[in-house]
Order: sequence, then structure tokens, then C-alpha cells
Amino acid sequence: MRVGLFAVGRLKSGPEKDLAARYFDRFAKAGPAVGLELARIAETAESRASNAETRKREEAAILLKSLAEGSVLILLDERGKALDSEAFANLLGAYRDQGKRDLMIAIGGADGLDPALYDRADVTLCLGKMTWPHQLVRTLIAEQLYRAVTILSGHPYHRV
Repeated sequence: MRVGLFAVGRLKSGPEKDLAARYFDRFAKAGPAVGLELARIAETAESRASNAETRKREEAAILLKSLAEGSVLILLDERGKALDSEAFANLLGAYRDQGKRDLMIAIGGADGLDPALYDRADVTLCLGKMTWPHQLVRTLIAEQLYRAVTILSGHPYHRV
């Protein structure tokens, strides 16, 4: 299953980008052994519209246009469901085992996500109840993707 990340906003050079890249690289190298591959990391600039609702709608339209037909869409939102790492790995494994070809994880912009995305999403997850800067969210989800691969493969990286 091809796994992608869609993010509103561009990650600037620096330690956050380097760390996220390190985990995405680990995921890309280890994932194929368990049927997961890194498809792409798509960034889009934040909308310049004058109000939040229009910005969210414009950003959502770009995301929805980029989704392959039949893609699983996972939204990251502080009001989403909290999963531990094993449950997240099992969720990815279940979608893979159902024969899903594409899965996209979406990080919204500063204004949040448009209601159309919640309507389309297969699941909405949170990385805890706190609000995180987008740079850290990318690093956290990259690490969790790599961790999911290690859980699915039985690698000792994940220890409880």
C-alpha cells in the first residue's frame, strides 16, 4: 500500500525537516518488507484568502484533487481519536490487508480543516490532545510510520 503525506505549509530547512526526513527515509527503506511504501510527501502553500473558511475550503480542494480514487484518508486533528503505536500499526496493516492501494495522511493549515475533509475522511486521529506545531507533527507522524513498520515486522525498535 502506498502511503503519502499531505501538508498545508512548507517545511523550511532546519533540524525539524532533517529529523522528519530521517524517519521518512527509514520508513521508505523498511516499509516494502511489510507491504507499505512511501508514495509522496505533498506540500501546498497556505491559502492567501482573506478569511479562515475560504482558506480551509481552498486548501481542502487541493487535497481532494490530489487523492487517488479509493484512497484511504486519515486526518490529523487534535479532536481526533487517540491511538497508541500498536493500534496505529494495526490500522495501517488492516487497510493494507483489505487491499487498499493508497493511503493519505493529511495535516491541515493553521486554520484547521474544512468540513468537506471530515466528510471524506476514513478516520480522524490525534497525536494527543495538545496542539502541536506543524513541523513537529510531520516529525511525529514520520516516526510513527516507521514505528508501525517495525511493529508489523516484529523488529525490536518498538519496546513496551
